[in-house]
Amino acid sequence: MTPQQHELDRLNELRTIIGRANRAYYVDDAPFLADSEYDALVIELRDLEQRHPELDGGSSPTDQVGAPVSQAFAPVLHGAPMLSLDNAFSLAELAAWEQRMMRLLGLSAGTDIEYVCELKIDGLSVSILYEDGNLVRAATRGDGTTGEDITANIRTIKCIPHSLQRHTGNPVKIEIRGEVFLSHQEFARINAELEERAGRTFANCRNAAAGSLRQKDPQVTAQRNLHALFYTVGEVSGWSVNEQSTLLKQYRDWGLPTNSHVRKCKGLAEVSKFVDEWETRKEQLDYDIDGVVIKVDSFHLQRELGQVSRAPRWAIAYKYPALQVRTKVERIDVQVGRTGALTPVAILAPVAVGGVIVSRATLHNEDEIHRKDVRQGDTVVVQRAGEVIPEVVEVVAGERTGLEREFVMPQTCPICGTPVVRVPGEAVTRCPNHACPARQQQSMEHFVSRAAMDIEGLGTRHIEQLLATGVVRDVADIYLLNSEKLATLDRMGEKLASRLLQNIEASKTRPLSKLIFALGIRHIGERSASILASHFGTLDNLRHATAKDLAGIHEIGQTMADSVTAWFSEPRHSELIDKLILVGVRPQDSAALQVSNDLAGKSFVFTGTLTKLKREQAEEIVRARGGRASSSVSRNTSFVVAGDAAGSKLEKAQTLGVPILSEEDFIELVGNYNSASAQSPLDV
Repeated sequence: MTPQQHELDRLNELRTIIGRANRAYYVDDAPFLADSEYDALVIELRDLEQRHPELDGGSSPTDQVGAPVSQAFAPVLHGAPMLSLDNAFSLAELAAWEQRMMRLLGLSAGTDIEYVCELKIDGLSVSILYEDGNLVRAATRGDGTTGEDITANIRTIKCIPHSLQRHTGNPVKIEIRGEVFLSHQEFARINAELEERAGRTFANCRNAAAGSLRQKDPQVTAQRNLHALFYTVGEVSGWSVNEQSTLLKQYRDWGLPTNSHVRKCKGLAEVSKFVDEWETRKEQLDYDIDGVVIKVDSFHLQRELGQVSRAPRWAIAYKYPALQVRTKVERIDVQVGRTGALTPVAILAPVAVGGVIVSRATLHNEDEIHRKDVRQGDTVVVQRAGEVIPEVVEVVAGERTGLEREFVMPQTCPICGTPVVRVPGEAVTRCPNHACPARQQQSMEHFVSRAAMDIEGLGTRHIEQLLATGVVRDVADIYLLNSEKLATLDRMGEKLASRLLQNIEASKTRPLSKLIFALGIRHIGERSASILASHFGTLDNLRHATAKDLAGIHEIGQTMADSVTAWFSEPRHSELIDKLILVGVRPQDSAALQVSNDLAGKSFVFTGTLTKLKREQAEEIVRARGGRASSSVSRNTSFVVAGDAAGSKLEKAQTLGVPILSEEDFIELVGNYNSASAQSPLDV
C-alpha cells in the first residue's frame, strides 16, 4: 500500500469514527470515546486534511457542529448558528491563538487584549428564545443550525425564568444561550433511584443531564433537579450590547443565572493565572468542568475577527489534562466486534475517577498492550475526561511484585473457538468465522443503528434473544418478523411490537447510501457509502462494479475498491442481497435523484451561513446536477459560495482567484433544480 493510499484510508476511517462519536455524544447521549481520545482523533484528521486538501470530499466532521437532530423531537431552526469552539491544550497554544488574532486585527506586539474567562461547564448546550421578555421556545444545539424542541422540558427547570425581569430597553427578540447540567449530588441521587428500579444508570453527569433534558415526558425532567448557566447570545433584535462582560451583567439583571466564577483579564498573563488557579479549584465544585473558555471581551473586535468553519476566531477552550488515578488490572478480557476484530479490555479494580466509578478500560489492540507492557495484576494509571470507556495511560512498573502475568492474544476466538488470524501489516487480530455469535450480534446491531437502516426499538437485548433462539439468522430475517415471533421477546408488549414492525417496514425504503453503510463492508463508512450511492445510483450497478470502476472514483481508492468487490463476490453476501430484495427492501436509488448533469466537472465549496438553504441542501443540489461539493478551497475549485460571516475559505478563494458567488447567485445558477428539464441560467 502506498503512503498516499494509507493516508486516504486513515482519513476516511477517522471521519467515520468521529462522525459516529458525534452522534453518540450529541444525539444518543451514549459516548464511546474518551474526551482526550476524541480530541486526538480530531487533531489527527485536521492534520491529514491540511496536508492533503486533494483528498477532501466535503462534509468533514471538522467542519460540522454537533450531530443531526433526533427524530424524537420537533426540529427548531436557530436564528443564528450555534458554533463550537477550537481547543488549546497548553499555554503555548493559547499564545499562538492570540498571535493569530493580533495579525488579523493589525495590532502590534505587546498590545494587551481584554478577555473574559469563564469556566467551561460540561453539560448540554441550549438556546432559549425570549420574545418581548417571555420564554417562547427552547432547543438543543443539534447540528448547530437545527436543534430539537425541548421547550416543555426547559420550563420545568426552576432557575430558568419564564419571563425576564422588566428593565428599560428589553429586547424584542433574543436567543439566550448556555449550558444545562447536573450537580454531583443530584447525579448520585438519580443513579441510586435507577439502581433501585433495576434501570440503566448514567455513566456521568453530562450524560445524565442530556438524558434528563431530552425526555419525552416533561414530568420526568421536572423530577431531576437540573440547573443552567447562561453565557452567550444568538439572534437578537431591538437591543444591543458592546462587551461580553456587559452581556453577563445584563443577564443577571434579567434574572438569568450566570456563573459567578468569571473574570475579566487584560492580556494572556492574567488569563494564565485564571487557568492555573482553576486547574486546582475545579475539584471544589459540585459540578463538572473540563476547562476554561477565553473570549475577546469587545463585540466590535469579535465581529472583526469573525469565524472559521464551525468555530469563532475570538474564543477558544483551554482543556485541562484528563483526570488520572491508579488502580489494579484484575484481568484482561477480549471482546469480538462486527468485523471479527479482537479488542482486549482491562477489567479493573473499581475506582472513582472524577465522580464516576470506573471498572473497565480499553487496551485497543495487541500491539498497544505490548507497547505499554500492560500485564494482569499491574498497577496502572487510568485516565478519564468525562468519557464512558477510560483508557490505561501507563503502567506503574515500580510497584510490580513479579507475580504479574503477560497478556497473550488467544489463538482461537473466545466466543466461537475458531482459530484467529492477523494479516501482516495490520494491528488487529480477527476471528474469520462469519457465523461467530459475537460477530452476528455486532453486525445486526450495526445494521439497525440510526446511521444505517435506523430501525428504532430493536435493541441489543432483543437482537441477542432473536439470534439465540434462531428466530433470525441474518439481517434479512428482520423483515420476516411478525407479532407472533416478537411476542417471544422479554418485555415486548403488543404496542411495542406494533411500533417496531412499523419501523421495520419504514426502513425498507431508506436511501441507498444507508443500506450500503448498513451492510458493514470493511473500510466503507457513512461518507464513502454516500459517494458510492451517488456514483452508481442503484444497488445493482454497485454490486456489479469492478475494482477498476471503483478505484477511479474521487475519494474511493484501491483499498476501498478491493474491499467492496471482495464483499460482493462472496456467495453468501450475494445471497443476502437477493434475500433482502426478496423480503421487500427497496432502497431509494440515488439515480432517481439525479435531475441533470449540467454541473459535471464543477466543484463547489460553501462557506459562512446560508439563509435560504441549509448547507446540506445546497450540496445535494450540486450532486443532483452532477457536480461535487467539497469542504476545502484549491485552485481546482470552480466556485466558492459565500454566506454570512464567511471566513478563511473566502479569503483563500480571493487569494487564488476562485469565482465567488453569493447565496442568491448560487440559487440563480442552479435554477429550478427540482425539474429534470431545468437548465442552468448561466453557462457553467
